[in-house]
Amino acid sequence: MKRLMYLFLVAGLATACSNDDSNAKLEIRLTDAPGDYEEVNIDIQEVEIHASSGEQNSGWQTLDIKPGIYNVLELTNGLDTLLGSIELPAGRVSQIRLVLGDDNSVKINGVTKPLATPSAQMSGLKLNVQADLVEGVTYRMTLDFDAARSIVNEGNGSYSLKPVIRTLSEATSGAIKGTVTPLEATPAVFAVAASGDTVATAYTDVTGKFLLRAVDAGTYTVKFSPKTGYESTEKTGVTVSIGSVTDLGVVSISQ
Repeated sequence: MKRLMYLFLVAGLATACSNDDSNAKLEIRLTDAPGDYEEVNIDIQEVEIHASSGEQNSGWQTLDIKPGIYNVLELTNGLDTLLGSIELPAGRVSQIRLVLGDDNSVKINGVTKPLATPSAQMSGLKLNVQADLVEGVTYRMTLDFDAARSIVNEGNGSYSLKPVIRTLSEATSGAIKGTVTPLEATPAVFAVAASGDTVATAYTDVTGKFLLRAVDAGTYTVKFSPKTGYESTEKTGVTVSIGSVTDLGVVSISQ
């Protein structure tokens, strides 16, 4: 029975373990500080980030987003929308670049007027971030669009778009890591909440290391289910904090 469970766990974790455990997850979201307009429609075509994790892994990367027109006035009072997410090696994100289309508009007194958009902003509006990413942790970066300051009345009945955007960065999870010995035990590893729910799973790599990613703050039991011939074990009272990785050190599996 234990052997069947082990085989099931290996199959179930195969897809998850194909990801690089040294990665962090980054979400880019959009929200708005309200302005005195009926609509402010922004044509977002691309979102790119500039990330670095050592000399060999630096440069711009494009997120997979749904391009389109976003009425930012629908994203006020704590509401936001997910533009896209990406898995990145642990390191630093220094900039975000928004590539805008030319279908931007503002609605005033029931009339929709086009927003003239400088070509430099359409080719890429750069926002400074300077945020460090820790392996296994999920981060949220929110682009806070200031509608009131971003729309310029040119005085001749026309309006232009000069985006004023503040970036807010925060970690939204923690992680748990450790090393299992002996290597041959190759256990499946689970983080189990007090409710009994399994919130994260992992599998040891060829060096015996494991990383339970994107774990909410709280206290957990970490369970180890090794292959046949080795005894299951667990660590209780494992505390996870937002933005940090709890290290269990070396976990010994008995035969």
